[in-house]
Amino acid sequence: MSYDPFDWTDDEARRRADAGLVRTLRPRAAGTELLDLASNDYLGLSRDPEVTAAAAEAVRTWGAGATGSRLVTGSTALHAELERELAAFCGFEAALVFSSGYAANLAVLTALTGAGSLIVSDAGNHASIVDGCRLSRADTAVVPHADPEAARKALQSHDGRALAVTDSVFSVDGDAAPLPGLADVCRDTGAALVVDDAHGLGVLGEGGRGALAAAGLAGGEGVVVTLTLSKSLGSQGGAVLGPARVIRHLVNTARTFIFDTGLAPAAVGAALGALRLLRREPGRAARAVAVAAELHGRLTAAGLTAAPPDAAVVSVRAPSAESAVRWAADCRAAGLAVGCFRPPSVPDGISRLRLTARADLTRSQIEKAVDTVLATAPRPVG
Repeated sequence: MSYDPFDWTDDEARRRADAGLVRTLRPRAAGTELLDLASNDYLGLSRDPEVTAAAAEAVRTWGAGATGSRLVTGSTALHAELERELAAFCGFEAALVFSSGYAANLAVLTALTGAGSLIVSDAGNHASIVDGCRLSRADTAVVPHADPEAARKALQSHDGRALAVTDSVFSVDGDAAPLPGLADVCRDTGAALVVDDAHGLGVLGEGGRGALAAAGLAGGEGVVVTLTLSKSLGSQGGAVLGPARVIRHLVNTARTFIFDTGLAPAAVGAALGALRLLRREPGRAARAVAVAAELHGRLTAAGLTAAPPDAAVVSVRAPSAESAVRWAADCRAAGLAVGCFRPPSVPDGISRLRLTARADLTRSQIEKAVDTVLATAPRPVG
């Protein structure tokens, strides 16, 4: 009998299928007719002519790839330009660009901690933060969601290097972290505060400068922020912002920076073009928040249950995982793409549709989105 070392994957596949948890890739066409409320393109910049032109110019100037790690050949003048402008826009001393927001979170959590350190992590944090905690070799205390006093209790129990880490806006329900309270706790206990502002940049703060700017914490000596360039800026990649000495430390110690190929020039150019467009058109940020508030207001008025959005994520609860999957499929069949969150991706076990409020949605598109979600709802509404 021949030995197949991957037979076990068939058993795993059957278990996923029985549980209704099979994930599949669904390539989208370039000219799709679907109304997109499933992506993270909060400002509608991924196809903006100015942004795509900046990406094309970067390719013509610097080539298709970065050609190596940032410490070898992968740093261009364009990378440095983006880092300077990101730091200035968000109110921090320095920035460092990574190939993804995931890599940026792994970098911070592994390079700023280590054996004998403590990480205090919110129970609702993104998977990249969870993985960073696991890889750090630090002790990790997972505390109840959005509870600064629980974070205080965990930090007070530790003597030594420590940090608290949280999303600024949580991707499941779209609620915001209590950043001022967490900052007070970190100051009182001598801990650093690390905030993943993936869903805050471009949406919160004056002109979209992010959740830390909105909370008056931008540029704080004990504050480090991670970002993605793939959401409001419509591009790809990630960044870490903070004190210059922290950024220098990451350049010398962060494995996902040292050993990873640099972000491709096209993505750098697109992110820089989007950032400059946002500076000229700061009203896009407020528009995304306003669209989210309208979607939430109209859907809840019609009888659906949805968490109040603190940014641009509108999360609508479904009766079950099966009904959520069916609801999302019915929306798609009607021409509307929405996200679908279900166990095990949601820690509280409650399945949801996730709608992205975009700054570029027209009145007729908002009407279509509301009408479609209500018409396909798995239970009577109103």
